Amino acid sequence: MKLNRRLGISVASVAVAGLALTGCGTGGGDDGASVEESKSITWMSILHSPTTPDANGPVHTALEELTGYDLSFQWVPAANASEKLTAAIASDTLADIVTVSSLGFTSPTIRQAMKSGQFWDVTDYLDDYPNLAAVLSDQVKTDSSIEGRLYGMPQVKEKARYGILVRQDWLDNLGLEVPHTVEELGEVARAFATQDPDGNGQNDTTGFIDRLESFDLGFRNIAGFFGAGSDFELNDNDEVVASFTTDPFKEAMEWYRGVYEDGAVNNEFVTVQKQNQYDAIAQGKGGIVSTGLFEARGFMQLAESANPDTPMEWALINDMTYGDVERRTLSDTRGGIGGWYVFPKSEVKDEDELRAVLQFVNDINSEEAFGIMTNGIEGEHYNIGANGEIETIDEGVWAAEVQPYQSSRITQNLVDFPSSAPYVNEAAEKMAEQEEFVITNPVQSLQSDTYDTRWSEVVTAAKDAYNKYMVGQIDMAGYEEVIDKLRAGDLGKIEAEYTEAYAASNG
Repeated sequence: MKLNRRLGISVASVAVAGLALTGCGTGGGDDGASVEESKSITWMSILHSPTTPDANGPVHTALEELTGYDLSFQWVPAANASEKLTAAIASDTLADIVTVSSLGFTSPTIRQAMKSGQFWDVTDYLDDYPNLAAVLSDQVKTDSSIEGRLYGMPQVKEKARYGILVRQDWLDNLGLEVPHTVEELGEVARAFATQDPDGNGQNDTTGFIDRLESFDLGFRNIAGFFGAGSDFELNDNDEVVASFTTDPFKEAMEWYRGVYEDGAVNNEFVTVQKQNQYDAIAQGKGGIVSTGLFEARGFMQLAESANPDTPMEWALINDMTYGDVERRTLSDTRGGIGGWYVFPKSEVKDEDELRAVLQFVNDINSEEAFGIMTNGIEGEHYNIGANGEIETIDEGVWAAEVQPYQSSRITQNLVDFPSSAPYVNEAAEKMAEQEEFVITNPVQSLQSDTYDTRWSEVVTAAKDAYNKYMVGQIDMAGYEEVIDKLRAGDLGKIEAEYTEAYAASNG
């Protein structure tokens, strides 16, 4: 799509549609004033950045002017978004629009709220809104449905964003090449832990910097290189099994524990919070991260905020392989679905109000709004270079005033903006390259009643066993004992129910 030279604040094209908005509550269980009366939309959204944006800030104001409505964001930090949303559902303190992350796929509370009618079923509405219909492929509709129905507008993302980031300047300092196999990656990690890659004469660096979500995110990505599936997979008998029970997953665990035992993974990573992980990366305590390729820009911002002359450089790797396993990458977005934007019936009272809010969401998914939520305001946050690239004026200001809104975009890749910021273009290209190698969950859209009610307990037990194995509290036999007990109970029921559902849908 062409780049708008000025992603400005022209409201004429969308305000007419906005005038039709009627009756939507202002959220949070208040007096139910209509949007027509108050011209307001409340939005409970997830905050993935360290700072909460100013409600009177330039991006917020621009979105209000673009849509013609007063917006009230209720920002929920990503670290406890699931717990906050669960509590909000229980207490009925929601908003007109509620962002549900991909964790909603595994949350019994959220899945039950959807199936029980707490949120609007929008299956038969979305095609009426051109900006929404344009980004909804049949695959996205299927994979984001629950029992064949859509209980929100899916957030559409790249199918596979994860890769491996390695400090290029450290590689250069040690005379090492960029690794492209897991075997090479392990050697680089050990070198970073033992050979003083930052040249400060101190033994103060490691290889991998991981955090407590390792089982769900960083290590999960690595396990995919070994041949593990995406949450669930089919065995040779077309039976559905949880990926954390498979030989490739366990082989990856053995490899990663070996790297950990050699001091090449940060100590006690299983208790490290996300912000502490990011701080450690910015401070140069480690040189390898299994994460989204797009994160390189953010790591640079953090490092430069502490030291404008930081030597930090990153190699972005999207083609990591292991042994004779063909190139593959697990989808970190459930096949390109980041979650949903749901519409509680407690706030959106009837079909007219639903259509009004959907029109607003449609307008927010315009190129103009996407540009504002991605780049900010021209002349204030960015300029356009001679070749049409976005030139961020001040990375720190952009991070504080613009970045928080990125995760609220309905579509994460609506417009491909060429950027002068480091690693942005490279990350976009490498994420796109991965699409043909993506491995997704074959039963994502299928139904297992036991999964809906018991998966949280099952995966928590498996994660706990993984953590204990990684830090040496149990051996592989201990891990397998936990898996056997889970399979004798709820995990076995889940796998059996999914196997039956898969056979029925593919028969």
